[in-house]
Amino acid sequence: MNTEYGYNSRCLMKDGMPWFPVMGEMHYTRYKAKLWEESLRKMKAGGVSVVSTYVIWLHHEEEKGIFDFSGCRDLKRYVELCGKAGLKVFLRLGPWVHGECRNGGFPDWVVSMGKEGVKLRSDDEVYLSYVKRYWSEVFAQVKGQMHEDGGPVIGVQLENEYGHVGGQRGEKGEAHMRTLMALAKEIGFRVPLYTATGWGGACIGDALPVMGGYCEAPWNRSVGELSANANYIISHVRNDSLIACDHHVEGAVTFDESKFPYLTAELGGGIQVTSHRRPVAEGKDIGAMSTVKLASGAALLGYYMYHGGSNPKGKLSTLQESRATGYANDLPEINYDFNAPIRQYGTISDNYKEIKLLAAFLQDFGSDLAPLPAEIELEHVKPEDMHTLRKSCRHDGTHGYVFFNNYQRRRRMEAHKGVVFKGPLEHGEVVFPAVDLESGAYGFFPYYMRLGDAVLVSALASPFCKLEGDGSVVYVFYGDYEPQFCWKDGREAKILHLTREQALNAWKVTLDRDYLVLSDNYVWEQEGKLAVTGPAHTRILVYPELSEMPEGFVKTGGEGIFGVYERRLDVRTADAVFRRVSGDEEEAVYEIEVSYPEGNRGDRASGRDTLLWLTYAGFSMEIFCGEEKINDHFYTGQQVPLSLGYFGFPEKLVVKIHALRKDTAVFLEKWPEMTEGRACRLEAVTVTEEYR
Repeated sequence: MNTEYGYNSRCLMKDGMPWFPVMGEMHYTRYKAKLWEESLRKMKAGGVSVVSTYVIWLHHEEEKGIFDFSGCRDLKRYVELCGKAGLKVFLRLGPWVHGECRNGGFPDWVVSMGKEGVKLRSDDEVYLSYVKRYWSEVFAQVKGQMHEDGGPVIGVQLENEYGHVGGQRGEKGEAHMRTLMALAKEIGFRVPLYTATGWGGACIGDALPVMGGYCEAPWNRSVGELSANANYIISHVRNDSLIACDHHVEGAVTFDESKFPYLTAELGGGIQVTSHRRPVAEGKDIGAMSTVKLASGAALLGYYMYHGGSNPKGKLSTLQESRATGYANDLPEINYDFNAPIRQYGTISDNYKEIKLLAAFLQDFGSDLAPLPAEIELEHVKPEDMHTLRKSCRHDGTHGYVFFNNYQRRRRMEAHKGVVFKGPLEHGEVVFPAVDLESGAYGFFPYYMRLGDAVLVSALASPFCKLEGDGSVVYVFYGDYEPQFCWKDGREAKILHLTREQALNAWKVTLDRDYLVLSDNYVWEQEGKLAVTGPAHTRILVYPELSEMPEGFVKTGGEGIFGVYERRLDVRTADAVFRRVSGDEEEAVYEIEVSYPEGNRGDRASGRDTLLWLTYAGFSMEIFCGEEKINDHFYTGQQVPLSLGYFGFPEKLVVKIHALRKDTAVFLEKWPEMTEGRACRLEAVTVTEEYR
């Protein structure tokens, strides 16, 4: 029997039950095809259950009438691999997508039609004829993969920011969105869920609106510090006025919010920098913002981006957004790292771990949270208020979760001593033990939470997941406060309590039963076995004891209830040296030479990689392998990762650093040290090895 998907005014539904998925955006055309499956498994290991992706017209029909679905553009294979990994798919079909693409994803020849009188993004018959032709080619790639066929595609997003960033507004805009939906269905894109972005007064037609929220606004024209971000305020306001604020379109939403669940499709999993504005999204920025969205009543956490990547090479031009194509921002030609949870070459970040805390909870307990409305205390707190603790409770009168946020990005909030949370009930309330909340604290606590046959009345700890096996269930909680579990009628469930740091590095893996693995790199189930990524010496903790040893590991002891397993590979690592070969006041050129042990360059596809970490000071950096530019980067003060395996383990690279001057009009959170008013140098190159 095929699963049924739908929604009501509060949440998404799956087989008639509340469903709270986590959705992560990955652009197949911005990553190497041979590494897709590895990345999709990383996404699933992080708690993602739905993959969303733009289908970018420019990447498939750059030349009029010549369609390319090969290599990294092979949509058919990508969707099949999503299904193989057990992930559902949302196709964001456009035809206009933005996505920091050249022309917002329109091929140049489509833009030329607009200049010749064809009204783009409208019901113009000529425009729609080309949309139909393009979508028909796309459908030919995914035919048989729709949900009705038993495939993974459960949703389609139509257009993007329509009526907010271009297109028509009012009834003409709504009519065009309905035209697109009818066209998609006619072609064959028949799915349970159709969505449209709803922020900024965008038109949605008859689609389900999805919202967004970013921790900063690199598209903002300012090169100074922005006002405190409203996405850290617990509020019933769904619209993020920062998104595409450079378009200055008035109007929050065009739909009745009471009729739709609060769904997000563009929570910033990171942030893509621009030439003039370069904020760095860090783990707590994303963790606190995500917690606030849960506290505000969200029923879908959808992240853009969840996986970074690189712009593919164009036949006629580079494919990035730029001022040269009429947009307001300049972006790197290649680099689309986004400071995402999974970064440009597949390394995981602190953002990934923060999202995983919530995603693991939602996988096991999300159906309980999803339909609960949010009762918000002091909803109209101002973002610049650093004194007031932001609080809410999602409950139904019988049980619920209290949420708190004392974090505001790039601000310091006042600490609060002896905070007493109260959980509303139909007849009274649950009073939690007092707790001290420092600046930067955020999280949630449950009350009257049913755990099997037991009822947890209150606890100063957050649920993470449940472990099942051998006929028993262990409930995993985490936090750095004395948990003080309080049970109804003295009946207790079996609890495993972790520190927050342990939980950030915790992974639930299902093999012959559920296991909890503590590892600072990612792990997953692969063909019934535990796959572990890490350096040559990798140490993991596992509860309960493994029934089958991972390849290359031995058990070396125990720490409390955890077994300790270690892998020690007798291998030599690669080495890298660099030297400056030329330069002037505007540019410095360096050569990097990499030597591999005994000629062994590893095998990225089977799990071995060599990573370079480049530290530099300048306005920007370009990296070349031979004559080919393979990456670029706008300076942010971060180390820049480069996977050598991604490029076939080259032995020599050339790096060009472009000078940054003290009077350059750019926003940086961290400026480099200047010499005579400028910075233009490669400072360090370090090497790490990764094995699976």
